[in-house]
Amino acid sequence: MNEFLHQLLAGLATGGIYASVALALVMIYQATHHINFAQGEMAMFSTFVAWMLIDAGLPYWAAFAATVVLSFVVAAGIEFVVIRPMHKAPVLSVVVVFIGLLVIFHSLAGFFFGYTIKPFPSPFPADAWYGSSLMSAHEVGAIAVALGMVALLFLFLRATPLGLAMRAAAQNPGSSRLVGIRVGRMLMLGWGLAGAIGAVAGMMVAPVVFLDPNMMTGVLLYAFAGALIGGIDNPIGAVLGGFIVGVLENLIGTYVVGTELKLSVALVLIIGVLIVKPSGLLGKTIVTRV
Repeated sequence: MNEFLHQLLAGLATGGIYASVALALVMIYQATHHINFAQGEMAMFSTFVAWMLIDAGLPYWAAFAATVVLSFVVAAGIEFVVIRPMHKAPVLSVVVVFIGLLVIFHSLAGFFFGYTIKPFPSPFPADAWYGSSLMSAHEVGAIAVALGMVALLFLFLRATPLGLAMRAAAQNPGSSRLVGIRVGRMLMLGWGLAGAIGAVAGMMVAPVVFLDPNMMTGVLLYAFAGALIGGIDNPIGAVLGGFIVGVLENLIGTYVVGTELKLSVALVLIIGVLIVKPSGLLGKTIVTRV
């Protein structure tokens, strides 16, 4: 029973990381109605930047804050320079651009930082009071960080004028422009927030899987599954889906298919959701009158 409980709680901790990346995917989907396939590589590159700052002697939390701000700026810049000129391009062209960004960030990380696996420090001390034999301090901290980001984002989008303007720009750009909302700036802000959220997720996962250019490949797939399960257009649903995927991946991988086939769990979940309920648990079902 203790072993099952440990696997369940470990799945929740992993799900917190998937939830963070799923949240970043949803932010960009709401802004552009496209999936950013480079989200994982952008988070990975941000984590390398944090590692470089820490290795240079900067305190962890200072490096953390600097990385989040830099990731926000870079992601917003990508939207302005690369994505905005593509807003009328065919869907396939946009997909190719996202894949190109994935390859670019992956190659830049290997070029600047190498492909050697590097340890990354955890901000949560191993002997912290909230750690236990069932959940490490880092696992508890990763869950708290994911839930904290969800709460802050929810309050920002629901209770601030800027957040309301972002939601309006994402849902109805034409009407938003008529009432004076700068839609381009709102979309750029959405990309920036997604970049910052992805950076936090990368810094949470790096102490677990270690730091290398390939560390976010599987994480992005699980996060995509979580976003689809919860609803690709619903931030809260995506977070819920991330936790569900984390638990299912851990339990099924441990007791059913084995660790070698754990990644297939995400693929099965993606296919199953697309067949049974494409809109996800909390997503909107769009009905078009013809």
